[in-house]
Amino acid sequence: MKSSKTVGNSRPRETFVFKYSLSAVAAVVAESVTYPLDLTKTRLQIQGEMAFQTDQGRPPAHRGMLATAAGIVKEEGVRKLWQGVTPALYRHIVYTGCRMTFYEILRDKVFGKNPDGTLSVWKASLAGVIAGAAGQFVASPTDLIKVQMQMEGKRKLEGKPPRVKNAGQAFRQILKESGVRGLWRGWIPNVQRAALVNMGDLATYDTAKHKILAHTSLEDNYMTHTLASACSGVVAALVGTPADVVKSRVMNQPTENGRGLVYKGSVDCVIKTVSQEGFFALYKGLLPIWARMAPWSLVFWLSYEQVRKMTGVKSF
Repeated sequence: MKSSKTVGNSRPRETFVFKYSLSAVAAVVAESVTYPLDLTKTRLQIQGEMAFQTDQGRPPAHRGMLATAAGIVKEEGVRKLWQGVTPALYRHIVYTGCRMTFYEILRDKVFGKNPDGTLSVWKASLAGVIAGAAGQFVASPTDLIKVQMQMEGKRKLEGKPPRVKNAGQAFRQILKESGVRGLWRGWIPNVQRAALVNMGDLATYDTAKHKILAHTSLEDNYMTHTLASACSGVVAALVGTPADVVKSRVMNQPTENGRGLVYKGSVDCVIKTVSQEGFFALYKGLLPIWARMAPWSLVFWLSYEQVRKMTGVKSF
């Protein structure tokens, strides 16, 4: 009877919905804590675009990461560091919930682990790419709304009329101007970025964690999770920054009848960015991207592993 009860109670904890909920909770915690870094990163990536000049015909002055964050606080107020956080949370509830559960399904049921419980690097990388791309495609509308809301403070300072006041208005405005398809504007660079980031994040964390457990005396606890998340944050930032820059620029550009007025697509954005600003413009915001990914990854993985443990789900 005891065994039957244990099995009966454990099954719900292995379902898609249950694991989805756990990853969404951890993502909300991580996003809330590190969101100001994401806002700063987006502002850095947009600055310097030749398409957006000042009234004198010159690009706006460049700022670094700390100067950008300080400028937001001074010019717009501390609360503006969390401008756009609502759609960001919506996004992660959808995106992270999907990518994490998709990855586990691919890892455990499609590719299959090795006899020792590990997963080959190529399998982990492929699973990360697929899970990240699929999760981001589903969540792309929330990302579009988030990016537009993040830029509203800057538009106000430049004397431009506001485009949106809240997530609901942004959603309705996009539907009115571009229809349902408009909600997926910029989805290609968005999905490309997510595929690369998750290849770096999920595959690196999964691989690093099992390598640490196999080759050190450390146990499956917060120390191991911290070390593995540190590795995943670095790799994810390096492979995902160029796609992140392209994504931000494509999604932030002005539109007419649902068509971008600056970039035709992700390839066109890459070409124009490199020709006008140089190759390393694709890595603009690398430091804040890493500075955000590192704490985000740390908070997320520690939270995720802990909520799994608290609810009786085996370690990731």
